[in-house]
Amino acid sequence: MPVEIKKVEKKRDLKRFIRFNYELYKNNPCSVPDLYEDMLSTFSPKKNPAFEFCEADYFLAYQNGKIVGRVAAIINHRANETWGKQAVRFGWIDFIDDQEVCDALIEAVSEWGRERGMTEIEGPLGFTDMDAEGMLIEGFEELSTMATIYNYPYYPQHMERLGFQKAADWVERKIYIPDSTPEKHLRIAEIVKKKYGLRTRKLHNKIDIMHNGIAHRIFALINEAFAPLYGYSKMTDKQIDQYVKTFIPILDLRMVSLVEDAEGELVAVGISMPSMSRALQRAKGKIFPFGWYHLLSALKWRRDKMLDLLLVAVRPDYQGKGANALLFTDLIPVYQQLGFKYAESNVELEQNNKVSSQWQYFEVEQHKRRRCFTKTL
Repeated sequence: MPVEIKKVEKKRDLKRFIRFNYELYKNNPCSVPDLYEDMLSTFSPKKNPAFEFCEADYFLAYQNGKIVGRVAAIINHRANETWGKQAVRFGWIDFIDDQEVCDALIEAVSEWGRERGMTEIEGPLGFTDMDAEGMLIEGFEELSTMATIYNYPYYPQHMERLGFQKAADWVERKIYIPDSTPEKHLRIAEIVKKKYGLRTRKLHNKIDIMHNGIAHRIFALINEAFAPLYGYSKMTDKQIDQYVKTFIPILDLRMVSLVEDAEGELVAVGISMPSMSRALQRAKGKIFPFGWYHLLSALKWRRDKMLDLLLVAVRPDYQGKGANALLFTDLIPVYQQLGFKYAESNVELEQNNKVSSQWQYFEVEQHKRRRCFTKTL
């Protein structure tokens, strides 16, 4: 059946673009829908600060008048300049298991990129690293998280058929919460405290955090720590302002830990929160009319046994020196108190040995792998 590709031009088409993922996966127990309201903001040039250095268009694939696929075409000029390449990104790609549909979507992005002087195509990637990235290639039977992409096993098969190659892999781990803080972590934490004069700090007032500069210091540290990672482009002040307004209000500050040096400079940060996966499934990806209850319940009263490690960032000059041991000695008792059984690491680049080594004293299961594909145009 012939495939027709249409660029998203109107708001009603953007709504269809967003909800196609939910329709394609609504009966899948492992898929976690994006929050519809968040996606509207993400795709809006007026609301997403990434459009300061990105350009994008969105495409829908139709067969016989029915939507059968979607894809976003993105150019992150800041990342291209940082990494010295001319790449168009494909993101938020979803399609039925049909060769012609997949080919038409990829060709739409490729042609869009060629028209703008791009020489390679890569993805799945979002506007920035703060968006979900990487196509699932292992772990299709595992529950996804709110920060990652779920896709059917036929997706990567189509990428390989089209001649795409591996650009980068991320792995994900299930980390079991120990009954007590590992003795090794306790010893390392004491050594690090004495050797470098480090100390942990807890945050207590969200309003103060948003207005006294601490939140911006956290994101500045993330920029510094993540700068060497694949495809990363540093967050701008406007992006940081948006993330502060979006994420700080929903955090349980008990599940956030900071490490500072003797001068009060931020050295490391660990941010985690209760898993929202089941709540997002129950809410069907929408806040209204009743989705807010499921989301609030997951944060406050009906916590899952799983928590999400949203990020662990250590300043480059303290990486490999044990600063993360201070984070874990602070957070593990909190996780035990709140009744969590295991944590989802979310994505870690497979070759990032500094990150993978921090799990060596835990019971860990590597249960997912995802890939960024690339191809010359």
